[in-house]
Amino acid sequence: MDRFPAWMDGLGAAQTVSILGLGLALALILILVLTMLLLRFRREAEGNHLRQQEMEKSLLTLNRQSAELTGRLRSMGEILGSRQADLARLVTERLDRVGARLDETIDVSAQKTGLSLAKLNERLAVIDAAQTRLTGLTQEVLSLKHILANKQARGAFGQGRMEAIVRDNLPPSAYAFQPVLSNRTRPDCLIRLPGDERGLVVDAKFPLESFTALKEATQDEARKQAAARVRADVGKHINDIAERYFLPGETQDIAILFVPAESLHADLHEYFEDVIEKAHRHRIIIVSPSLLVMAIQVMQAIIRDARVREQAHAIQDQVRFLLEDVARLQQRAGKLAQHFKQAGDDLDQVLSSSEKITRHGNRIEQMDFSGPRDAAFQTDGRGAAKDAFTEDLFCAGNPAATDQFNGCNE
Repeated sequence: MDRFPAWMDGLGAAQTVSILGLGLALALILILVLTMLLLRFRREAEGNHLRQQEMEKSLLTLNRQSAELTGRLRSMGEILGSRQADLARLVTERLDRVGARLDETIDVSAQKTGLSLAKLNERLAVIDAAQTRLTGLTQEVLSLKHILANKQARGAFGQGRMEAIVRDNLPPSAYAFQPVLSNRTRPDCLIRLPGDERGLVVDAKFPLESFTALKEATQDEARKQAAARVRADVGKHINDIAERYFLPGETQDIAILFVPAESLHADLHEYFEDVIEKAHRHRIIIVSPSLLVMAIQVMQAIIRDARVREQAHAIQDQVRFLLEDVARLQQRAGKLAQHFKQAGDDLDQVLSSSEKITRHGNRIEQMDFSGPRDAAFQTDGRGAAKDAFTEDLFCAGNPAATDQFNGCNE
């Protein structure tokens, strides 16, 4: 029973020691944990401090960059503001220039428009005048149509054109209008060629009614009938000319049929070759106004050559007189050349004398008059001067000495 309390006491002490050891262990563990926590907190605090420093550095960097960015933005704003002002000024200036150009362009356009309108008014006035002339021309064409429809008026029209061409190109003595032939016929014109008493007949009564019908025909049958009428009328007129105006010994065996329009002449050669061939067989030449002018110019050249041949003897006499005048002129020119040569020789002598006089004057100017007066004029036994100067002076003062002294001739 005594051992049990002791054991209980020993057990309590052991438990106490165990508890104390456990407490110490717990305390050590707690201390270690606290130490580890402190170390961790310290490391975290140091990390936080470092992070805070880094954050502060980052904030400082951000503040600096923000300040720099603010400065840059401010400078960019100022630059943009100045550029905007420059741009506004440039835009304003360009708008002003564009406005001025537009005003100038509008003024120029207005002036040009005014000039164009003025020219347009002038041209309209010209057109009105031309329309008036066209109206008058239309009336004249209508009157010409009436003239051509009338045979007598048509003949007068062709006769007038033919007479105008002949009068403008031939002398009055080379032609005659409406002469009376031996068979009591009257050709429209008779042209007299030099060296031949026979006259060349020119007829101007070309039939135009059938051509007018051909131009007015609109159907093929009407054209065929009008073409047949043209062949018949022109062929009959060719036969009439050959029968009436070919008179041996009085007229040429060739006649001219005058067509008063170039278009009619062209239509004849293009569509009526058989009529042209018939005229050639009858030795009748169909001519238009231009061809008549050419033919008459050839006749004019023939007449001119004939007149030149007629005046050949007179021309030869005049040439002979001209040659005599040329020979006489050559003789007189030779005599005049001799006179000029003699005058040249006399002029050379005058120049030589003037040179001598000038030389003597220079010597007189250089003379020394301090010595004896007669020394300068001493001569030898023949009366000639002893020195050259006195010799020249003596000869110049005595023209007669030229024949007496040999020194004066030198």
